[in-house]
Amino acid sequence: MFKKFGGDEVRDRSKIKSSQQRGIRSSIIEQFPKLEPYMEQIMPKKGEVQVAKCEGKISVVMVDDEPLFYNVRDGPYYPTLRLVHKYPFMMATMRVDKGAIRFVLSGANIMCPGLTHANVVEELKANPVPENTPVVILAEGKETALAIGHTQMSSQEIISVNKNIGVNVVHHLNDALWKCPKLTG
Repeated sequence: MFKKFGGDEVRDRSKIKSSQQRGIRSSIIEQFPKLEPYMEQIMPKKGEVQVAKCEGKISVVMVDDEPLFYNVRDGPYYPTLRLVHKYPFMMATMRVDKGAIRFVLSGANIMCPGLTHANVVEELKANPVPENTPVVILAEGKETALAIGHTQMSSQEIISVNKNIGVNVVHHLNDALWKCPKLTG
C-alpha cells in the first residue's frame, strides 16, 4: 500500500476542528479499546491534529506532523508501525515463521502456511483472531512488530484450510510510510 509515500502524494492537508478530533478519537478508541488510557498522550486535545488526504483515498491522521493512524475510504483505522512499537499491546497479534520474514518485509501478503508452521501454530491456537480484524505481525523469535495487516479469514480457518492468503499486509517495516517519520510540507 505504501510503496511510495511522502509530501508529493499529499493532495490536501488540513487542521481539523475539535468536533472532528473527538469523532476520530472515539472511532480509534472503539476499534482499539486498550488505547483509551493512553489517548491523551497519543492525541493530546491541545495538540495540532491534522488530516492529510493522499492519493488512493488514504487519509492520514497526524499530530505535530507525525503520522499516527491512517484509513482507506473511510474504512477502519490502522496505526503506523512507529505507534505500534510504542504501544505493542494495542491490537491482536499473529506470528509468522522465519521463512516468511523476507517476503513480509518486501510487502507480500502472508500465506496461511507461514502462519501455521509448527513453531508458531500453538500461539495462533491460543489467541484466536476473527476474520477481517486488523492485526500486528510479529516474526518468530522477535517481539517487535514487523507489519500490520488484516485477516482474510479467521485463525481457525487459517489452521484448517492452510492455503491461500491469511493476512493482507497494509504496512510493513521499511515501506514508504515507515521511512516518513514526519510529514512536512
